Amino acid sequence: MNVKARLWVKGRKSILLKIENALSGPHDKKNIAWFHCASLGEFEQGRPLIEEFRKSFPGHLIFLTFFSPSGYEVRKNFTGADHIFYLPPDLPGIAAKFIKILSPDIVFFIKYEYWYNYLAILKQKQIPTYMVSAIFRPSQPFFKIYGFWFRKQLNNLSWFFVQDVDSERLLRKIGIHQVTVSGDTRFDRVSAIVRQKRTIAGMDEFCRDSRIILAGSTWPEDEKILLPFILGNKSEFKFIIAPHEVHKERIDRLLSQLGPDSLRFSQSDEAKMRKAHILVIDSIGILAYLYRYAFIAFVGGGFGVGIHNILEPAAFGVPVIFGPNYDRFREARELILEGGAISINNEEDLSQALRQLANVPSEHDRVSEICSAYVRSHEGATAHILNHLYA
Repeated sequence: MNVKARLWVKGRKSILLKIENALSGPHDKKNIAWFHCASLGEFEQGRPLIEEFRKSFPGHLIFLTFFSPSGYEVRKNFTGADHIFYLPPDLPGIAAKFIKILSPDIVFFIKYEYWYNYLAILKQKQIPTYMVSAIFRPSQPFFKIYGFWFRKQLNNLSWFFVQDVDSERLLRKIGIHQVTVSGDTRFDRVSAIVRQKRTIAGMDEFCRDSRIILAGSTWPEDEKILLPFILGNKSEFKFIIAPHEVHKERIDRLLSQLGPDSLRFSQSDEAKMRKAHILVIDSIGILAYLYRYAFIAFVGGGFGVGIHNILEPAAFGVPVIFGPNYDRFREARELILEGGAISINNEEDLSQALRQLANVPSEHDRVSEICSAYVRSHEGATAHILNHLYA
């Protein structure tokens, strides 16, 4: 059993008893708002709504659940929620008992989570249940001939706040009319990160008088393309690599590939930071803030199942490069059309894209402004959702 699987099992041991005990104490706030996120990415997507909901409805307790250890273990101490737990298994008896213990007044699922028993019980109990920042594609089973069972799950939701008009059209075609195009709350989250102006200890020393190419959320497939450029251009740029997985074996292997000029972030000090040319991030939760220091960003995943979050660098006005598997991501398609992002297929493409941005300052500035303007123009989904709740 791997580490994630062990955490998943351990986190759900006696889960209902733990939740019941947590909720049995005296509370000044009687109502409960339940927010559920699959993992860390969905949490960041839902975070603006969680934070604004707390401000707008201070009479509610915030109860937050995660499906994945990669979300729960990183955000289990999030101060914006009153209680944080793993989601109990979606089995009829367990789901019914959980809803009875929790007795939520309102429920929010973020983006993708469709748990059959939970949704059916919430509908039966007439508890308002919302899907936030949802996005739909024709390839999903909801829209197939055989998709009756899947469509049944959608009918159990009170309302859908979708990212785009294409999603709205797909839902209306199958008879789902409780839908509003509100946009994507991720834009509100990345804009909030920019406004925080948070700095990371030691980064000023590392970045001093250097142009930084930051490779974020990378996988080995991405690094096969990146490493030749990195190893051949250490004198011209400095590099930050933040791999998607940061367990010891993964970091050790990457450092051995990068050689003596590379430095592990957790073992750095100011003197080492000044001398190093390549910094490998072995901590979770800081990547979004590191993009502040980047001159150009490469976002990983595009040589695998799909790219990771390109809005984080774009919000800082950092030109974005990624691999070819981006079709499922609307922001990637739109940024490419607007000229704020570049998709590559191989080492030659990468080198050409980086040189184009690095050697022509006016081009870099133009692309930078496209990125930041794109993010600014899509803010406001959180306010849209809250306005619906006020109505």
